[in-house]
Amino acid sequence: MTSHFKSGVFLVLTMCLHLFTCGLASAAAPGPEILLEQLDESPHAKQIAFSQKEVVDHEIGLGAIQKVRGKWEFKKSERLSGNLLRYTWQIVDGFTSAEVAEGLLDSVAKGEGASELFTCKRRACGQGAQWANHVFNERVLYGRQDFQNYWVYAIQRENAYRLVAYSAARTADRQYLHVELLRIGLVSQP
Repeated sequence: MTSHFKSGVFLVLTMCLHLFTCGLASAAAPGPEILLEQLDESPHAKQIAFSQKEVVDHEIGLGAIQKVRGKWEFKKSERLSGNLLRYTWQIVDGFTSAEVAEGLLDSVAKGEGASELFTCKRRACGQGAQWANHVFNERVLYGRQDFQNYWVYAIQRENAYRLVAYSAARTADRQYLHVELLRIGLVSQP
């Protein structure tokens, strides 16, 4: 695949995400879940894991992961409860997971009510194995530390959300993107 063709396809994907996000800013538009559903339907993102569940005191890292007194912890974090959507995709057709994540997050950032809470790139994020195994429990996310990226966004629309994205790469053909969307709210008690 030529780089010109890849650039054109990525531009189209980014434009679609941008147009869709502009629609999300209107009052009648659905929530940010639609962006993830659209990415899930992309021919360049092959879903390898999905879950949806209610969580209580779910920890979201707002800092790099580091070892403190023998235990892996975030430098800073917040704990929230609500409904958590988790997607993991393998990015295919020569795109990098970072490119796809940046396209998605650019669309999120341009939407009304979105603000970046934290971002780190490469080695500044900490140990890649800990992100894969300790934070996300997705072994497939373990990759080279030079190719990891992590972002956290707060989204305030009808409901409050936290969007977490983590891109990782083992090789050029093994590119992965993990996204979590937490709709903050009361959790029903059993």
